[in-house]
Amino acid sequence: MAVVLAINISDKTGVIKHPVSQAEFISGGIKGDAHCGLSEIKQVSLLANESVDKMRAMGLALEAGAFAENITTEGIILNTLPIGTRLAIGETIQEVSQIGKTCHHGCAIKQKTGTCVMPTEGIFTIVIKGGTVYPGDPIAVVK
Repeated sequence: MAVVLAINISDKTGVIKHPVSQAEFISGGIKGDAHCGLSEIKQVSLLANESVDKMRAMGLALEAGAFAENITTEGIILNTLPIGTRLAIGETIQEVSQIGKTCHHGCAIKQKTGTCVMPTEGIFTIVIKGGTVYPGDPIAVVK
């Protein structure tokens, strides 16, 4: 079963996000997150804990939010979901809008290890239906 492992936000862009106990998802992203409203396509970022584990295997101690992802997931292979896939996450419905991303300038993780999982394994969604999401909430593909 796929679940939300952590929800992460930050008050400015370009920094590691910190976990929160819940978040309100609105049109444009997560209320209170620095990225909310900045992009029509990249409203919410998701990264699987299984992807983070690949970097941990290189000797890095990484917590949820280290890749500036809004939602850290477990039990779902995110980068295999086609663009347009809808996900029920907590009270929300989100639609996959982009797979991967271009790194701005090589994050600290890439500088340390020579690689980073977010550009190839992270995804972005847009909020179709808002609501509250909590760690532990299920994630389901909407048919």
